[in-house]
Amino acid sequence: MLDFLAENNFCGQAVLRIVSRGNAIIAELLRLSEFVPGVFRLKDKADQQKYGEIIFDFSYFKGPENFEGKLEAKLELQDLDEEFRENNIEILTRFYLAFESVHKYIVDLNRYLEDLNEGIYIQQTLETVLLNEDGKQLLCEALYLYGVMLLVIDQKIEGEVRERMLVSYYRYSAARSSADSNMDDICKLLRSTGYSSQPGSKRPLNYPESYFSRVPISETFISMVIGRLRSDDIYNQVSAYPLPEHRSTALATQAAMLYVILYFHPSTLHTHQAKMREIVDKYFPDNWVISIYMGITINLMEAWEPYKAAKTALNYTLDLPNIKEQACRYAAIVERLHPQVQQFLKEGFLREEFVLDNIPKLLNCLRDCNVAIRWLMLHTADSAYDPNNKRLRQVKDQVLAESKYNSKILFQLLLDTAQFEFILKEMFKQMLSEKQAKWENYKKEGSERMTELADVFSGVKPLTRVEKNENLQAWFREISKQIQSLGYDDSTAAGRKTVQLIQALEEVQEFHQLESNLQVCQFLADTRKFLHQMIRTINIKEEVLITMQIVGDLSYAWQLIDSFTSIMQESIRANPSMVTKLRATFLKLASALDLPLLRINQANSPDLLSVSQYYSGGAGVLCQEGSPDHSRKHVYISG
Repeated sequence: MLDFLAENNFCGQAVLRIVSRGNAIIAELLRLSEFVPGVFRLKDKADQQKYGEIIFDFSYFKGPENFEGKLEAKLELQDLDEEFRENNIEILTRFYLAFESVHKYIVDLNRYLEDLNEGIYIQQTLETVLLNEDGKQLLCEALYLYGVMLLVIDQKIEGEVRERMLVSYYRYSAARSSADSNMDDICKLLRSTGYSSQPGSKRPLNYPESYFSRVPISETFISMVIGRLRSDDIYNQVSAYPLPEHRSTALATQAAMLYVILYFHPSTLHTHQAKMREIVDKYFPDNWVISIYMGITINLMEAWEPYKAAKTALNYTLDLPNIKEQACRYAAIVERLHPQVQQFLKEGFLREEFVLDNIPKLLNCLRDCNVAIRWLMLHTADSAYDPNNKRLRQVKDQVLAESKYNSKILFQLLLDTAQFEFILKEMFKQMLSEKQAKWENYKKEGSERMTELADVFSGVKPLTRVEKNENLQAWFREISKQIQSLGYDDSTAAGRKTVQLIQALEEVQEFHQLESNLQVCQFLADTRKFLHQMIRTINIKEEVLITMQIVGDLSYAWQLIDSFTSIMQESIRANPSMVTKLRATFLKLASALDLPLLRINQANSPDLLSVSQYYSGGAGVLCQEGSPDHSRKHVYISG
């Protein structure tokens, strides 16, 4: 069967391009949100007096002639309007193109779904694409990214500001005279929802579901995507987290997607109690603060308050004894693990032999550390709790008390874990690059020892008090051949056979009373040692690096890490050598870029440079071409 992401698979390439564009659009929206011209907020009295008569919201569209007539009646207003146009048309165009790309995105996704439905892609239907591993991931991501775009726009660019910017763009550009303009549709999609991100603001009725339904999307598609996310482990993450208590962390990416996509199907949140119970049991039994995209955090307690089925399902998770149990558990984990990680980091402790003999133990320690850091960072974050909400404040206070939360200790654990991870990864990369050469060398040494022993028992090679023994001579020659025949490529078979050879060498020593001859014993011991080294070497697998990469994900902390800046600066002043650990932490944080850049990279999109520069450089400078300037702030840390 043709690979879904192959270049000649048009069905796969079409949805991959859509998803790649989705990640690029979100980066552009986040970038632009930092450059909203303050004048469009009309917050200052001075701005209101000066620009109030030339900046309009959507009420303008009810009678543009009236508004324009008032302007034309006053010469000074016309001059101000022209000056305002010159100063702002560039940034307004940039915002308009971003808004237009959101509308185009959902139109293209709907068209793709129609094409699938009409059989445009030969032998592919919505069902077959959702059965394919890559297809399933991409379709879920396509809908989820659209939801994230809408939430980012409403959270970062207020509704009134959007309306004023769109009207200004419409007035100042050729949009009103252009017949093929999508202005109407874009305005319908992005008109103000009444939502405000200011703490204590009241949530609009039926928000955000009414906003999400402004462009209709196939009900069947939404239901099938929710079904997949409910039942499958679509990214195969559970294998990297074998312990049942880590399951919600393993499925965190999927949980975030499901949270966003459920707003496209609000009846599930309102009335489907059994489904919501199943979702909470699987994804949120021990957590209620989640990161939905590059560190944007959501508190489910607040988000699901208006939905009966969702709120009821979450009751057990938010039960005070459960909150206490979770917080105490993570307090105990930090207490147990931190000394362990510090021990591993002592000079000379992580030697190659120790690492190879303790891979499962080291990976378990890494898993536990990362899971604990994630839970504590998210569930103690100020941004996740509205200070005006009494119940949220109570929950946060309980978490802080029971987890014995100390931001310095948590940050220290993060630094140590990052350094531990970094050392292990570098060791594994080195061992992987040398793996075959070492394996062949151990094999050669072991085989030669057995040939020499065969010669000893032939009577030709004199060795003190060893009598000629043709049986043993033939046996050792055979063992030498067996070692020589071990194949590097089939590690499972080679590993099994090597274990059998070690047992055979132990048995021959017992049955033939060879203990009395120290030199023969030494030969046998050396050969067993080389065979053991071969087993160790064959266990150096790339899967370990992949597991470390999955377990070490820090994308949820993309914004939360800022709250540790003062601790960071204080630590460096007190102990300059801390910079090494900080470097490892920034490298760990940089791996968060894998999420938005993966699809952009797979689609060979030209957006790769612009998006990676935006995330790697922080806010930065806005340029005309659509990619950030190189002069923006970077954090350089030398090792």
